[in-house]
Amino acid sequence: MPALRKFVVIAMLAGAGVLGSLATIASAPASETAKWFEPAPRSEDGRFINPIGQLLHGTPRARWSFFWSRIQALRLPQGGFPSRDDSGTAHFGAGTAGGSTVTWIGHSTLLIEMDGVRFLTDPIWSKRASPIPWLGPARLVEPGIAFDDLPAIDFVLISHNHYDHLDLPTLERLAERDPNVTFYVPLGNADLLRSRGIARVEELDWTERAIFSGVEIHCLPAQHWSKRSMTDDLETLWSSWAVIGPERRFYFAGDTGYFGGFAEVGDALGPFDLAAVPIGAYEPSELMRLSHMDPEEALRAAIDLGARTAVAIHFGTFELTDEPLAEPPQRFLTAASGQSPSLLTAWVLSIGEIRQF
Repeated sequence: MPALRKFVVIAMLAGAGVLGSLATIASAPASETAKWFEPAPRSEDGRFINPIGQLLHGTPRARWSFFWSRIQALRLPQGGFPSRDDSGTAHFGAGTAGGSTVTWIGHSTLLIEMDGVRFLTDPIWSKRASPIPWLGPARLVEPGIAFDDLPAIDFVLISHNHYDHLDLPTLERLAERDPNVTFYVPLGNADLLRSRGIARVEELDWTERAIFSGVEIHCLPAQHWSKRSMTDDLETLWSSWAVIGPERRFYFAGDTGYFGGFAEVGDALGPFDLAAVPIGAYEPSELMRLSHMDPEEALRAAIDLGARTAVAIHFGTFELTDEPLAEPPQRFLTAASGQSPSLLTAWVLSIGEIRQF
């Protein structure tokens, strides 16, 4: 690979949010005393921070080794990606309405129906999770429902600004298709959407809530970071979300490491009927462990939340890190089967599969 192209790939990976921010941020309370169920803290220069302080992401040698493995993955993608299921397409094609359902579109994108509303989480229909349309991690399985087959959507939840979670081409298509769709984003992200002509945007801080058609939408903490260019480290907030209606409670973890905030959220807003938890992007652990969860941590997070059912997300759709693509769901189900006594049900959906919750 020519030197210039290699540099472009490395810059793309850093900008896309595959690796942690290296910005220096102010000190914060130690992890054992950190409190999360509060408005998001900021450093003296106004950048957002995690209550535990800076998220360290390995040595320079480990980071360069990871960059090289990602370059190799672009050339030699692995197998083991999820299977497909067309039950979601059949459900919506038949015009079925009512009830509480979850459909996995792929990666962190879920289509949720509950309490009379229908919404998407971190929607991405693009072929690559990258700032460069022709280069970067490619989608390994087509979206579970084709964009043109999507039913009407009431609102969209965005967890943070990394390219595999905030996909502007998809958001623009949703807004063009239905100008009444509302986009909920963490603080600092609204300007990006509005710059692309998306008008109905509401941004929230941790612990703030909005009301939409009788359901509560809560912006909640996550242990992560933000970056979309080479210079905007931590300028916008990251979050998880809860949607609470008269009949169902749903939690979307977004992208996060394991942290004490899960128990705080569970105490404040749980128990949840369904919690969507990320189970992938955890190797190499030296780089990833503070900003992503492994499958066992994801199960523990769902238990902390008081979830009745946990559904796995953030694996298998894009090859972002070093673990084998088939490993996260296997480990997640194994961990769930090892519970004694069983505290929750664990789901690993096929892409496109729909289930009631």
